[in-house]
Amino acid sequence: MSASSAPQSSKSSTRRKPRLGLALAGGGPLAAVYEIGVLAALSEAVEGLDLTEAEIYVGVSAGAIIAAGLANGVTPHEMCRLFIESDVDGAHDAPQFKPENLLRPAFAEYRKRWQSVPDLVAASMFHYARHRKSLASSFERMKEALPSGFFSGDAIGDFLRASFDRPGRSNDFRKLRRKLVVVATDLDTGKAVCFGEPGWDKVPISTAVQASAAVPGLFPPVEIDGHHFVDGALRKTMHASIALDRGVELLLCVNAIVPYNAGMEVGAHKLASGGLLDVMSQTLRSILHSRLETGLANYRISHPDADILLFQPSEDDAEMFFTNIFSYNNRRRMCEQAYQSTRLMLWQQRAELAPKLARHGMRLNLPVLQDTSLSLVNQEPPRKALMRLEQTLDDLERYIKVAKGF
Repeated sequence: MSASSAPQSSKSSTRRKPRLGLALAGGGPLAAVYEIGVLAALSEAVEGLDLTEAEIYVGVSAGAIIAAGLANGVTPHEMCRLFIESDVDGAHDAPQFKPENLLRPAFAEYRKRWQSVPDLVAASMFHYARHRKSLASSFERMKEALPSGFFSGDAIGDFLRASFDRPGRSNDFRKLRRKLVVVATDLDTGKAVCFGEPGWDKVPISTAVQASAAVPGLFPPVEIDGHHFVDGALRKTMHASIALDRGVELLLCVNAIVPYNAGMEVGAHKLASGGLLDVMSQTLRSILHSRLETGLANYRISHPDADILLFQPSEDDAEMFFTNIFSYNNRRRMCEQAYQSTRLMLWQQRAELAPKLARHGMRLNLPVLQDTSLSLVNQEPPRKALMRLEQTLDDLERYIKVAKGF
């Protein structure tokens, strides 16, 4: 197979690069971890694919973090160091991502709400004294003292701002070499806003991503120019149409949130027995995935000339389902699982994928997919100096193995 496909590879090197687009969905920290694993597997296994050279990147919520990194030239393997192993090439001045900062209380929000309590109490008492109706009705306004989010999203914005202010990167949509669109939802209108498009491209990328990742109830809305923004997934799960309308020829979509099929195996865990959290998780996943499937079906009709490839977990992946989507503790294991499951999927679907990739001058590197020794993440992080040495050796070994498949 490699002998007969060699001439095709040399031909593809001379043809123009395809108009590539990436659309990355949200789903909390788990989605970001999953997407890094998937993209790392794709970058290794697909010859002719450069994920930092796409025509356009569209990111929603957690997917906006990854999209912004790619648009800045950060490779999936570098993101693995940034977010999964929390190590950045050993530079002392490099920003370090600290997962615990995601659980930092929104003190500013608490303070603002607490300061409003005296006025709310006074207004409630005045209302009751004047109307002498239901006490509960008069004090209903006290709900305004509840915080709009429990955790601060500033850690996301601060980390991205520090990362994109480094040489060779930019926190300005207008200065990027590639088009980046970050989607958030205007809380007061319910409409999607595309940061990076004209009229919204002056907003710093880090601020736009923080707004897109502001999960309602978890993080407070982000105020930008008098508007308040929350999670971009409220309108659509992926917003892939933004990339398709730009005329991309090959669209890679990555989605981490799928409903779990508990009936595929005899004796499988029944979700109702897991209580409220399992029921709500399945409900949320089903709603998001249903919207995604409907959207993709419409896109294949409205954009018949574009090849759309969707990468997502298998519906029988119990580990992905039962891992809290807002948990960051299992990031190494889940990222490695996403990496390995994507490699397996590429191998199993190689006959179907080959002609689609060939249309765009790409092909699967089968020797790389067959190499079972390849891994992405250190499961047990060693000391920092040893980690950097081990990562360097792992990278060298990986590049040699990938190169042999060319």
